[in-house]
Amino acid sequence: MLKTVIGSSSIMSFALFGDSLLYAILPIYAEKFGLTFVMVGILLSINRFVRVLTYGIINNLINKFGKRNMCILAAVLATLSTATYGLSLGFISLFIARIVWGIAYSILVLSTLFYAVEYKKRAGTRVGISQSIQRLGSILSLLIGTWYVSYVGPEMIFIIMAIPTSLGIFIAFSLPKEKVNKNKDNSYKFQFKKPNSFECLYFLQGYGVDGLFAITVTLMLAEQTQLSLAVLGGGALLALRHFGEAIASPIFGTIADYIGARKVFIISCILVVVGFLLISIEMIVIGAIILLIFRGAMASLGPALIAQSIKNDNKLKNNLSRMQTYRDLGAAIGPIVTGATLSYFSPEKQHLIIGIIFSVFFLFFLNSNTFKESIE
Repeated sequence: MLKTVIGSSSIMSFALFGDSLLYAILPIYAEKFGLTFVMVGILLSINRFVRVLTYGIINNLINKFGKRNMCILAAVLATLSTATYGLSLGFISLFIARIVWGIAYSILVLSTLFYAVEYKKRAGTRVGISQSIQRLGSILSLLIGTWYVSYVGPEMIFIIMAIPTSLGIFIAFSLPKEKVNKNKDNSYKFQFKKPNSFECLYFLQGYGVDGLFAITVTLMLAEQTQLSLAVLGGGALLALRHFGEAIASPIFGTIADYIGARKVFIISCILVVVGFLLISIEMIVIGAIILLIFRGAMASLGPALIAQSIKNDNKLKNNLSRMQTYRDLGAAIGPIVTGATLSYFSPEKQHLIIGIIFSVFFLFFLNSNTFKESIE
């Protein structure tokens, strides 16, 4: 039912209010929160490491207790973490809140994916609609929250944002109850074995877009224009990450249902490489637009490709979990490696390197005999 896709995605949308705003506010108001920039970096990345480590566990818990019950828990945790950001109790409380948020996000991202691919026939469309709804929360939060913070202050804005986030709890209770076969062995044991070419592509996407690009776009623009304009331009391009996912995911997901996800996935991967390469030759704006739009396309095409290729439900969930794990692992490692290597390699050179590496693993993916071989 499309109702469950809309409901679960709306919970994620409300849950993202606090997380999205934190990325925009915390670096600017670090001193007011009593934080150093090192602490800010830790707080903005720790949730991704939590997600990487918990996807396997969360997958098992969803199989055991059901998507609805886990969504209720996640909505409560998201509300608590958002409210805690505004209490201004220091680094430790924020660190714990970010761990809590990482767990909540793990539950919601897997639950929304599982709801979306329940009916494999229109999986691309359903995943696209889901991703689009989820991004609305981030867009509204960045537009409204960054404007309103000047009136209420950086702490109070998170207390206010916790109110719409709590609406997710009521939506979660409205999701249909499901039968859970506790006797069936649905366990998923995630191991950090050698990733396949498909998982490498999502690792590199997370590393390159959510890591490298996200933290260097303002630096690159500052080389070409005034700092104030670079900040505005960088903010606009970062917001495009959410707009790109909101717009591109449903469009490309629907196209994938009609002509096959593999064909559209191949085109999207090629254009992601083009985006990296354009940025590397200082065509930053046009390169970023292409990169972010087709990053959004890959958000729906990956799950659609898995859903169209794997019939076994438990295996389907396991592969979705692995894909999301490697994507988040890349996004977690990306900022750390980028920061450590900026004194040796310029942002443009790093985009060139990641574009070349992405191309290599894309060729490995194309050369696999069947898609099934590339994900197992």
